[in-house]
Amino acid sequence: MSPIKVYGKVIDDNTRCEHYHSTVDIIAIKFKCCDKYYPCYQCHEEMADHAAQTWNKNEWNVKAILCGACKKELTIQEYIESGNNCPNCKAAFNSSCSKHYHLYFQT
Repeated sequence: MSPIKVYGKVIDDNTRCEHYHSTVDIIAIKFKCCDKYYPCYQCHEEMADHAAQTWNKNEWNVKAILCGACKKELTIQEYIESGNNCPNCKAAFNSSCSKHYHLYFQT
């Protein structure tokens, strides 16, 4: 299986980008509108030729989160319920990402 491509201004193999690049900024989000992974909403805004769409609550079973550490795809529900740690490899995720959930997910 080929690796999942992450679009945007990615700066390393752990999906960090020029906007968010701390040690815990290691997820990418698949955008509903284009079915492409981006590290953050700003990368999508700068690189895509369309407006972002949010995932509906009834779509949270879709694999739309990529752990940059182990490359495991997570469902939105798994990610939201993860306690800010990858359920597969236990890598820490940025807890401040929850401030941006409204940009990606309808609650």
